[in-house]
Amino acid sequence: MIVGFTFNSKKQKVKETSEDFYAECDEPETINALKNAIESGGHRVVMIEADETAYEKLRKKKFDIVFNIAEGIHGESRESQIPLFCEMFGIPYTGSGPLTLAITLDKAKTKEILLANKIPTPDFQLFNTGSEPLKAGLKFPLIVKPVREGSSKGIKDNSVVRSKKELYERVNEVIRAYKQPALVEEFLTGREFTVAIIGNENPKALPIVEVLFDDLPNGANKIDSYEAKWVWDDPKNPLDCLVCPAKLDRRLEASIRKVSLDAYTALNCRDWSRLDLRLDDNGIPNILEINALPGMIPDPKCNSRFPRAARAAGMSYNEVVLTVLNSALGRFKLNQR
Repeated sequence: MIVGFTFNSKKQKVKETSEDFYAECDEPETINALKNAIESGGHRVVMIEADETAYEKLRKKKFDIVFNIAEGIHGESRESQIPLFCEMFGIPYTGSGPLTLAITLDKAKTKEILLANKIPTPDFQLFNTGSEPLKAGLKFPLIVKPVREGSSKGIKDNSVVRSKKELYERVNEVIRAYKQPALVEEFLTGREFTVAIIGNENPKALPIVEVLFDDLPNGANKIDSYEAKWVWDDPKNPLDCLVCPAKLDRRLEASIRKVSLDAYTALNCRDWSRLDLRLDDNGIPNILEINALPGMIPDPKCNSRFPRAARAAGMSYNEVVLTVLNSALGRFKLNQR
């Protein structure tokens, strides 16, 4: 097969951007590892940076399929850009469709669909202007996030707030810095997990990863913040922040798997995704968000969640990538050629 590989590479920070502006984009090491993994299946890879030039490159349709990890470059539905081009030109591609990618990037819309399907998620409120009154019934502590970002962009150690003063300060900081509404949700203090899922008709949940916070600096909030993920957890001095398989009793493990697979199905995820969850005060797993374009950093010291779950399942990095590719090939009936 000839595989077009669409990606966004991490750029050098410029003065006009925030420190986390390129957090969702991939380092050259990850891009090369994914390229090599695709090639290990005997395929030829054509590299396509998902910038303003991608449209013309895709329009030429010189591929059998596109392997997509592109985050997009601008806009509230930026993760949908490459899949939309592929659908416009009739090119098969890996991963979820434009609608799913647009919705899962929007945490509030994701939660609305989860609630409509009776899938647990923390109670929340969306702040568009930063002056809205706090919804009755929302209980402190609360956590404040940009509504349409991934890779912990905008989720800082100070995102957990315990008073109205802190809440409105942080809400307005997010709206101002990220030019989008702020999502405020009840902060669950229970254990945190992430679940990697592969497949379509019968999707499979890989071994559950627990995210630990004991290694964070003294006084830090126990959250998977930007600092925890990208600053304090350094490959040269990695944090002991993941356990996989997570140590769970059978009932809790089954509950986490079920709610994750239910959410994967409800949002019409395809081929692969990673879901983040926390336990509420009653020990019930709640979906925090869905990562329909999961990170795939190859270095184990970087604590990338999806590769960690795959290793626990006995899958090599290359096997994971080829499994995702083959899942998409099967959807498009290209594996019969």
